[in-house]
Amino acid sequence: MPERELKFELSPTGAASLLERNPFDFSPMILQQKSIYFDTPKWDLFNRGMSFRIRQSGNERIQTLKAGNGSAAGLLARGEWEQPVPGDAPVLDNPQVHTLLAGCSQDLAPLFEVHVKRHRWTVTEGDATVEVVLDIGKVVAADREAPLCEFEFESKAGPLGALFQLARRVDRITPGHLGVLSKAERGYRLLGPAPGAIKASTIPLTHDMTAALAFAQIAAACLRQFRLNEIALGWSRDAAVLHQARVSLRRLRALLSIGKSLFEDSRFDHIRDELRWLARETGDARDIDVMIERARGEELSDRLQGARNDAYAEVEAALSSSRARALMIDAAEWISGSDWQRDQSGKATLEAPAKEFSSAVFDKFWKKVAKKGRNLTDVDDETRHKLRIAAKKLRYAAEFFGPLYDSKKEAKRHRRFIAAMEHLQDQLGGLNDLVTASTTLSALKLSDVAGAEGLSRAADKKKLLHEAAEAHEHFVDAKRFWR
Repeated sequence: MPERELKFELSPTGAASLLERNPFDFSPMILQQKSIYFDTPKWDLFNRGMSFRIRQSGNERIQTLKAGNGSAAGLLARGEWEQPVPGDAPVLDNPQVHTLLAGCSQDLAPLFEVHVKRHRWTVTEGDATVEVVLDIGKVVAADREAPLCEFEFESKAGPLGALFQLARRVDRITPGHLGVLSKAERGYRLLGPAPGAIKASTIPLTHDMTAALAFAQIAAACLRQFRLNEIALGWSRDAAVLHQARVSLRRLRALLSIGKSLFEDSRFDHIRDELRWLARETGDARDIDVMIERARGEELSDRLQGARNDAYAEVEAALSSSRARALMIDAAEWISGSDWQRDQSGKATLEAPAKEFSSAVFDKFWKKVAKKGRNLTDVDDETRHKLRIAAKKLRYAAEFFGPLYDSKKEAKRHRRFIAAMEHLQDQLGGLNDLVTASTTLSALKLSDVAGAEGLSRAADKKKLLHEAAEAHEHFVDAKRFWR
């Protein structure tokens, strides 16, 4: 049966505070649990988006196979098959489980274990029943282990909004960050190298999807990409990680702009505005990172590094703020269970085939980019900036909905179109870096430092303008894959 749950990550201190200030009116049931996760040596189950475990609580052992979409964030809806088993060895007599494990069952072996002390409440909120679980423990894989501290809300009956109401109640007691990693993913991460920057992955859209369902799936993937990079920023001030965090925010904001016609919902504007705020809070650090890569001269590099440290401290403060945490909860709720998906006034648009909707989007933004790029060498910086934004939206839309254009002809045109868009964006991005560098250096009072003039040279701008104009011509000539 489908499993619908919301997950949050807590610090050990936060978990202790939560238990001390129990947000519910009764004490939790406490269980000690050990879970053994199985896969093949080549991680075939993981690569199929599945997990397979045997969990022991007391003398009871339950075998569970989960299959679902690993690209989501916030509310998870996954297929789940459970059965009691006598020991720590898998039992494969369920025909459906046996089918799902086809080709893997003979090679299954234990990979890692999860040990937790589980605190469980069953909470009634109006018409809703929610199982609330606080797990405190560790993940153990080979000679490595990592602490685990997470809060889960699983809907057992009634409206899904109760999950988010409870999440906000808990967040008022102790900070919690939207969880996007399952326990299984944590184990696999321990078996590999430390993850760095997480780039956007292809979103598995299908031809039978409506515009509403495709939008929700894409938005959840963007939110997940952001949280994965935010987690990585917690232990490393890596420029590539921050860049991908910003990319995920840009993609989500672009999606909202692309899908604006779908919604008659007041929360849409709130979420869009809050995403813009969070992007601004991370902007200075990214601008300084770009300048550091191009800076020449020891004094300028040292001064920029000092400014970078301050900017990253501001990023960390923003990400840990109650405002940022509230945004993640609001966005996850809106994507996962918002009223817009049941809005009767816009039903025809929401239920339109995703491919039909995306083709109209492509036509709209292609015309914008084609028109705004005329006479590119003669327009002002602001006009080029608007072109850059329109080009990003078109490229992101092409990446989002690309899986719907999967015939041999469409796929070939899609690859060439994306390549043309990337080349145009590279040139426009270089021009934007020159303009941004001048503004940022002035704000940091570094304009007169030796080497600063090299970050915004007119000669570089002239060369980039010529290359951007050529890239725009190539874009206009590229075959439109959606036609």
